[in-house]
Amino acid sequence: MTCRLSIEAETFPIAGSFTIARGSRTEVNVVTASLTQDGLTGRGECVPYPRYGESVESVTAQIEAARAAIEAGVSIEELQSLIPAGAARNAVDCALWDLTAKRQNTTVAELVGIKSQRILETAYTISVGTPEKMAEDAAKAASRPLLKVKLAGDGDVERIAAVRQAAPNSKLIVDANEGWSESNLEANIKACQQAGVGLVEQPLPAGKDAVLAEVEHLIPICADESLHTSKDLESLRNRYSAINIKIDKTGGLTEGLKLLRKAEEMDYVIMVGCMLATSLAMAPAMLLAQNADFVDLDGPLLLAKDRDHAIQFEGRPDVVSFSGATGYQPRKVSRCTLWFSHLS
Repeated sequence: MTCRLSIEAETFPIAGSFTIARGSRTEVNVVTASLTQDGLTGRGECVPYPRYGESVESVTAQIEAARAAIEAGVSIEELQSLIPAGAARNAVDCALWDLTAKRQNTTVAELVGIKSQRILETAYTISVGTPEKMAEDAAKAASRPLLKVKLAGDGDVERIAAVRQAAPNSKLIVDANEGWSESNLEANIKACQQAGVGLVEQPLPAGKDAVLAEVEHLIPICADESLHTSKDLESLRNRYSAINIKIDKTGGLTEGLKLLRKAEEMDYVIMVGCMLATSLAMAPAMLLAQNADFVDLDGPLLLAKDRDHAIQFEGRPDVVSFSGATGYQPRKVSRCTLWFSHLS
């Protein structure tokens, strides 16, 4: 049966700014795909990422190029070869899962074999800055159980020590976003070990990370920019012991599930992460994160305003455990309601 596709570009302001090794932002641009059929609408959100050559315009154009096939009733399986892995396919893939669940009067969770969902504990991100600024930010977040610390290369030894001193009881993971080099790799990893860091994410640039196979992994090293789909896992095995699954990289929940299963078979440590986005983008990732070792789905916490009827972050403001269903009115229609009504 045919359906109607609509595409919308939206901008959400960030609370303050968000800074990583590649630069700083004050807002996030997302693209939302909506598929409507027989009065039911499925929605999916993606984040065009310049690091991968994506923009709002290019992602919109990719979806538009596939409009005829999508509106003719493309299946989830057919979509995987219609649009390449990336943000554009993610938006459509998640919208198809959402619409399929509604048409079958079931939940996306049940469609993928999840009978009940656990409450997740997400990391909270500390942007990169001077050691003093990062210590100040870490002190404000010191009651959070898990902090993700953004790093940049030179000066990271001091940054790591400052954050650890300011947040002595939080578990730490660090993310260099490709910002380290062979010359500072050993010193930075040693500093992480001394600070009790539990995971080091993407220390070296993708394509220039072969040396990771030769260094001692004092801490699990996690592939992010070096990993996109399940096809990448074999080539990364000697370099990384952990992977970060993001559905904007895999091209949706479908390939995300495939990547997750293969990674589990290969005994990778599993992290499920996100681009900076709204609760609509977090919803499908929450399904992937049910059995993850590390969860980093704090995108909505970093925004000045999330979507209506969004993920509920439970407890006090400094507690980051959350559930997609708690406190939610599943029949009230909004831009992201229908995903959550089919997650619980």
